[in-house]
Amino acid sequence: MIWLLLVGGLLALFLLPNAWARWALARHGAPRDDYPGSGGELAEHLIERLGLEGVAVEVTTAGDHYDPAARRVRLSPEHFEGRSLTAVTVAAHEVGHAIQHHQGYQPLLARTRLVRLAQGAEKLGAALMMAAPLLFLLTRTPTGLALVILAAVLSFGTAALVHLITLPVELDASYRRALPLLEEYLPPYDMPAARHLLTACAFTYVAASLASLLNLGRWLVILRR
Repeated sequence: MIWLLLVGGLLALFLLPNAWARWALARHGAPRDDYPGSGGELAEHLIERLGLEGVAVEVTTAGDHYDPAARRVRLSPEHFEGRSLTAVTVAAHEVGHAIQHHQGYQPLLARTRLVRLAQGAEKLGAALMMAAPLLFLLTRTPTGLALVILAAVLSFGTAALVHLITLPVELDASYRRALPLLEEYLPPYDMPAARHLLTACAFTYVAASLASLLNLGRWLVILRR
């Protein structure tokens, strides 16, 4: 019974934040006739107003994000073209990342470097984990196997570290960058909903961080057996 409750609690911890974020985005996604521009137009205006030279806004089908390498704020079609609270809040959040980059915000720069490293490290880790039993059978050397296992754990640990760094980066972009900007453009009665949107989305990163740490812990338990 305890294990069922524990598993149920973990599933709720991982699934509910994403469901909450989707619900919040949809709830505030209705078009607003009182908004003078779309999410994309607000992003372009903020970039020009703040003097973020070299930054542009693009439409993407790969999800809303800021690309530090290309210096592009990329918004999904519904947020680029939409005149909704969700659209302008998401746009302001992604511009928040562009502001971080412009100001040399170190956690963002560290995350950018780690993401590149983690992509290769995760592939290497998976390959090493698959190769470890075969190498042990061929060499019969526990030391060699231990090194392979250590490399695999480090690669999974890199992914966990990326998620841990991502959370404060996202919170900073939302609450220190986007919210003050939104307060200048949104009517006061929309600000609680804007905070609700940003909080709901932030909890998805909390869940991702916990999931990554639990995945690393699971591998450590397996390897100790």
